Amino acid sequence: MIEGKTVLTGVKPTGKPHLGNYLGAIKPTIEMGKAAKRHIMFIADYHAINAQKDAEILNKEIKEIACVYLAAGLDPKKSIFYRQSDIPEIFEITTILTAFTPKGFMNKAHAYKAAVDKNVAAGKPNDDGINMGLYTYPVLMAADILTFDTDIVPVGKDQIQHVEIARDIAGAINAYYGKDVLVQPNYVADENIAVIPGLDGRKMSKSYGNVIPMYEDDKTLKKAVFAIKTDSKPIEEPKNPEEVLVYEVYKTIAPADKVAEMADGLRNGKLGYGHVKNMLLDAIIEKTAQEREVYNYYMAHFDEVEQVLAEGAEKARAIAKQTLKRLKNTVFGF
Repeated sequence: MIEGKTVLTGVKPTGKPHLGNYLGAIKPTIEMGKAAKRHIMFIADYHAINAQKDAEILNKEIKEIACVYLAAGLDPKKSIFYRQSDIPEIFEITTILTAFTPKGFMNKAHAYKAAVDKNVAAGKPNDDGINMGLYTYPVLMAADILTFDTDIVPVGKDQIQHVEIARDIAGAINAYYGKDVLVQPNYVADENIAVIPGLDGRKMSKSYGNVIPMYEDDKTLKKAVFAIKTDSKPIEEPKNPEEVLVYEVYKTIAPADKVAEMADGLRNGKLGYGHVKNMLLDAIIEKTAQEREVYNYYMAHFDEVEQVLAEGAEKARAIAKQTLKRLKNTVFGF
C-alpha cells in the first residue's frame, strides 16, 4: 500500500517513550519509512507548546525523542527527519489554509471537544484554559501534511479526524480554483498493532503511571518489571498464561519459542512469577541493549543529532518552498 508513496509521520516530544510507545508506534513508523518512496518524519515541537511551555523541559524532551528515533533505527538517509519549528514555510501555509477552513471543523475537533467536556464535568466555563493553539491544532496539522504532498499518514484511531480535515481543506482549495493545487492525503490506521498492557493491566500509559520505560538502566527497568501486578499463586500451581499479566507483556516482545516456553512453564507449574518477570526483563534488555548504547551516545553527542536535524530541515524546506510557491501563485496570482 505504501510502496511508491510519500508517507508522513510526526511525534510530539512528551518525554522518554515506554514499551507501549516503542512497540506500537516507534518501530512500526521506522519500518513503514523503509518501505515508502519518500518518508517525512518530524518532531512536532510547535504542537507541543500548547501543553508544555517550560523551555527547559521542552528542549529536554525534544532532545530525548530525537535520540530515541535515531537509536531505534530511523535512517536519516532514507527518511527526511526534522524539527517542525525549523520549517517556517509550514506556518505561512497554515495561514493560507485558515482562509479555506470552516470554523465548524475546529468546533468538532476531538481534542477541543474533549477539553470542553472536561471543563463541563468540572463545572468550569466551556473554554476555560483552552488556547487558540489547541483550538486550531487541526489546521497546523493539515499544513504539516499538505506541505509535503503527502499520500499517506499512518495514524491511530484518535488521529483519523486530522487527516480527514486536511483532506477536506485540500479538496476545498482544489475545488475553488478548479485544479489540483494540493495532494489530498489518505490515512492508514493499523488495526493489528497490539495494545500493550501496563503494570496494572490497563493500557500502558504515562497518564496511568503504569509504564515500563525504555532506554533506562537495568536497575530502573527491573524495578518497573517487578512492579507488574500478580496474584499469590505458588510456583507449583498451574496457571493460565492468558491470565498472567507478565505473560501478556512478554509475548509482545519475546521470540515465539521463548513465549511458548513461558506459557508451558506456567501451565505446568514450573515457573513462578519471579521467574517470568526475570524472563521479561531479560527479553527487554536483549532487545534494546544495543539501541540503549546508541541512545546514550547521541544524548552525549547531541551536536551530531543537531546536524542530522539541520540536514533534514534543508531537505524539507526545499519541498515546502515549492508547495508554498504553488499556493501563492494560485491564491495571489503571482
